[in-house]
Amino acid sequence: MRWNVDPEAGPIFEQIANAVMAALARGELEPGDKLPSARALAEELRVNPNTVIRAFEVLEQLGITETRRGLGTFVREEVDVDALKRDRIRRAARRYLAEVRALGLGLEEAKAALEEVKEEDGARA
Repeated sequence: MRWNVDPEAGPIFEQIANAVMAALARGELEPGDKLPSARALAEELRVNPNTVIRAFEVLEQLGITETRRGLGTFVREEVDVDALKRDRIRRAARRYLAEVRALGLGLEEAKAALEEVKEEDGARA
């Protein structure tokens, strides 16, 4: 899994937590997988270890990870990856609709744009 953060793109701890959730949704991480240690990830990202710890705390509060004393942080076996995928796509849809509304367009124009992109990309939806 590639880790990267952008100091201009919002709180770094949120970016780290979102990266873990996105990796789960894409299948790059699976239930039971171990995350890098906070210290190692902080060094890789060149951020304060407390930032990574905060991200791991958020993930634990969301029920996505668990910390096993002396072993590290793991993706919980019980995590509902399908629910995580649905949540992420709903968030993306909300952002898209907000942009459509900000442009003064309606739902039909939004659907048409999605169809155009689907056809251009040869995507399946």
